[in-house]
Amino acid sequence: KNLSAAAMLTDHTKTEVQKIPLLTVRAGPRDGDQWIERLKEELMALIAYVKINKELDNDWFKIDPEDELGHRWKGKCWIIHEMVKYEFDLQFEIPATYPAAPIELELPQLDGKTAKMYRGGKICLDIHFAPLWRGNVPKFGIAHALSLALRPWLLAEIPYLVENGIVISDK
Repeated sequence: KNLSAAAMLTDHTKTEVQKIPLLTVRAGPRDGDQWIERLKEELMALIAYVKINKELDNDWFKIDPEDELGHRWKGKCWIIHEMVKYEFDLQFEIPATYPAAPIELELPQLDGKTAKMYRGGKICLDIHFAPLWRGNVPKFGIAHALSLALRPWLLAEIPYLVENGIVISDK
């Protein structure tokens, strides 16, 4: 049975994402001053999402723009599975057609380790997340992609990869 992306979200995830501020500026990296306004909204939403996670004792990522225009981002994300922390590099670029096109979240250390990933360590978002994103342009941003795409992907994939000996803790 094919479930819509919204139907696959847990109640917890829905409640969490509803607390992240929605964005209003429809602008991408090629849009000059409008992009700067969008970037301000993105940063405010990320700050709110980090605060939500800290309040829930659910800190699971750290991300920062690599340049002052916010075109490229790098950081870390992690998951605790069976009392062991698994941490991964996280990176992405804002596409030229953003926000119409979602960001492609990359976990380079996992490149080639799962079928649910594209070359370069880009996690597969086509079936579940892309339709949800398309229906929420320009309201969704980076924080929403982390909450609705990366977090569920980590929770589904990492335990499977660990249990099959593909991912091993460095601790």
